[in-house]
Order: sequence, then structure tokens, then C-alpha cells
Amino acid sequence: MNDEDIDLSDCPEITPELFAKAIVRRSSLAAKNQAQVTLHIDSDVLEWFKSQEGYQTQINSLLRAYMEAHK
Repeated sequence: MNDEDIDLSDCPEITPELFAKAIVRRSSLAAKNQAQVTLHIDSDVLEWFKSQEGYQTQINSLLRAYMEAHK
């Protein structure tokens, strides 16, 4: 089956606006499963997240939700 043959009519594309409305779920995974990385993020995006309490956990939760949605 080709990508063009897949019916996605009941599965809308995740737009930045839709992603912004995502529900953040806290991960129950222990810190031992985490890895430290260097990541380039737009300065204004990073500053906004840093203004939130627990911003690293929020970023991780958003990335996990995105990953789960795309499995």
C-alpha cells in the first residue's frame, strides 16, 4: 500500500494549533530511564517554557504525547 492509498479522513493532521491544545500527562517513568541531551530550541520557545514551573517535565510530557500519537 502506498501512502497516497491510506484513508486519513478520520485522522486530522496535527497542526501547531492542535498541538498547542494538547493535554499534558505526567510521566510515571523513573528518572533512571532519562538521558541528558543537547537540543537547539528557539530562544522564545525555551524562555516561555522556562517561565512555567516544571518546564523540563512539561517538555518531556509533550514530546511523549507526540510520540504516542505517532506510533
